[in-house]
Amino acid sequence: MAPTLYDEKPEIGDLIEIFRGSYQHWAVYIGDGFVVHLAPPSEYPDAGANSVMSVLTEKALVKKAELWDVVGTNHWKINNSLDKEYKPRPVHVILREARALVDKELPYCVFRGNCEHFANELRYGKAESRQVRKAGETVMVVGVAAAVGLGIVALAGALFGGSKKENKDTQ
Repeated sequence: MAPTLYDEKPEIGDLIEIFRGSYQHWAVYIGDGFVVHLAPPSEYPDAGANSVMSVLTEKALVKKAELWDVVGTNHWKINNSLDKEYKPRPVHVILREARALVDKELPYCVFRGNCEHFANELRYGKAESRQVRKAGETVMVVGVAAAVGLGIVALAGALFGGSKKENKDTQ
């Protein structure tokens, strides 16, 4: 069951991580039950097929909404885990910038400018996405493993493939 404001009380400037299944959506808590978030088409109410298209979209809208409207039935948590790496900006700066961006259309890119980049930039002044970093690391590991596998196949072919030819030549 998702926590309620009675279970977890966010403070102004806290990052809210919302678990959407295969990805996480991020928002910044601005007080009185409201958040500001970068909303690509997948985060519009009743997005349906548009959620797949968010990967291809180039623009997203900064929205102010009630936390519960953004969370819906999904699990969520306060996640300021980058506080260990970066000092959060003053709350008044986060609020001023968040409010100034509401209803603005911003460039959107899953890899370089998604909702997590947006939320981290508001809180820390650093546009960063651990989801993208983690996905990149996974792709890199898979790529290295594939390269090693192909290298082994090529080496085996060179070692054992040549001996068959040599056997034909000697017969």
